[in-house]
Amino acid sequence: MMFSFSFRHIVPFLCVVSFMACCQEMASPLLLAAEKPKGHLVIIGGGPRPEAIMKKIIALAGGNEKARICIVPMASGEPRETAIAQIEQFRKYGAQNLDMLLCTKETADTDSNLAKLRTATGIFFSGGDQTRLTAALQGTKALEEIRNIYRRGGVISGTSAGAAVQSKIMLTGDEMKNKDTNNPYGVVQQGNIAVAEGFGFVQNAIIDQHFVKRKRQNRLLTLVLENPRLLGIGIDEATCIIVKPNNTCEVLGDASVQLFDARSAKRIQTDAAGNLSAQNIRVDILPSGATFALPKP
Repeated sequence: MMFSFSFRHIVPFLCVVSFMACCQEMASPLLLAAEKPKGHLVIIGGGPRPEAIMKKIIALAGGNEKARICIVPMASGEPRETAIAQIEQFRKYGAQNLDMLLCTKETADTDSNLAKLRTATGIFFSGGDQTRLTAALQGTKALEEIRNIYRRGGVISGTSAGAAVQSKIMLTGDEMKNKDTNNPYGVVQQGNIAVAEGFGFVQNAIIDQHFVKRKRQNRLLTLVLENPRLLGIGIDEATCIIVKPNNTCEVLGDASVQLFDARSAKRIQTDAAGNLSAQNIRVDILPSGATFALPKP
């Protein structure tokens, strides 16, 4: 079942962004604009990881015997422990060849790290704080090798922070204006939501996670109003989207995915207090099994 509807009037009900105008035209990270990757993305909204999602990652990486999956856990405050736990989960579902990439920016490009990435067929970015992940990998040869996995037909997967990092405009989790810690993301104000440059596997959308569970509609809607050419994708827990080489996406999991689409919106504006508003925003609520297409470049 799919639900679609249009908002005639949008009043503060979500959240906002502080990447200024450069978010709209941020230079592509060394990636994918002029090429068509052969691989898949599996982007999980955090929370429990159902068996169907884990087995899908393994299958896309080559199957139980051929998949070579590397856990990238630097978003976690306890990266080694996190990687060990996630290796155990993949092993539980049949994967046999598992490794981890543990590094800082200074150690990311060692010969041994690059070698393991060159033979990997799948990546799993762990949850935690996505800015830790970008701090460790942005601008490294290791990240370029991860991109090469995607280019040659492998799977790039991740959960929570490991989902947020996959879009070019990356939510950091911070607010710039709203200081009410008891009411996070309680406004839809221009310049409120902090963003940074993500890894850019998804170029034409913004990824949010834990979406319904943590009531994050405001922050994604704000970013979409500030970047109306981009699709907002809010993925709930225990749910993922699978991005295929032709840029179509399939929802898989226990909950839903919400899409915020302002490409045809009218009267996007701010009032004197900076509150954003708009008309004719499209919202879709998609269950497991539903499909949709990413915007064309």
